[in-house]
Amino acid sequence: MTLLLKLSQLIDWLNERVGKGAFWLVLIMTVISAGNATYRFIFNDSSNGLLEIQWYLFSAVFLLCAAYTLQKNEHVRIDVVSGHFSPRGQAVIDIIGSLFFLLPMVITVLWLSLPLVAESYRINEYSANAGGLIRWPVKLLLPIGFTLLALQAISETIKRIAFLAGRIDDPSAKVKTLTPEEQLAADLAAAAQAKEAK
Repeated sequence: MTLLLKLSQLIDWLNERVGKGAFWLVLIMTVISAGNATYRFIFNDSSNGLLEIQWYLFSAVFLLCAAYTLQKNEHVRIDVVSGHFSPRGQAVIDIIGSLFFLLPMVITVLWLSLPLVAESYRINEYSANAGGLIRWPVKLLLPIGFTLLALQAISETIKRIAFLAGRIDDPSAKVKTLTPEEQLAADLAAAAQAKEAK
């Protein structure tokens, strides 16, 4: 189990680095979008390549951050059902969900996407739009993103099994951290209470 937990930590480290790195793509996408809109406004012209790179970057953010989202336990859940279970019951649900739903779906997408990427690379596929971009790099994001998601599903399964075995604390328990807005609201409320106490 110790070796599996080390593997889980390595997967978590990898997906955290990829996820946090992909955050920068949002900034790049925003700059490109603003630049393209400004160029279009000033010169009454536009670039299909710039529009497509925005779509490519959005795809990269979505696909590369999916594993990071799973790791941080921020994915969509049906809390109406799982919220009624104990942490151990939720761990069992997570294990079943990963093994019988998430991993089979991920493996199916990987199986179906690899031939598409290979064919796109083989024919050097380009967008049909004038000035469009080459397509295989964005198609390559599918197997990369879903491989990272499969690895994270394995990591989460290892952690849930270790939790059920009593080897680690509940991996799905979140430490509540305040957002900057929540912290400001709390500070203002504390200041108002201190003022009233005087």
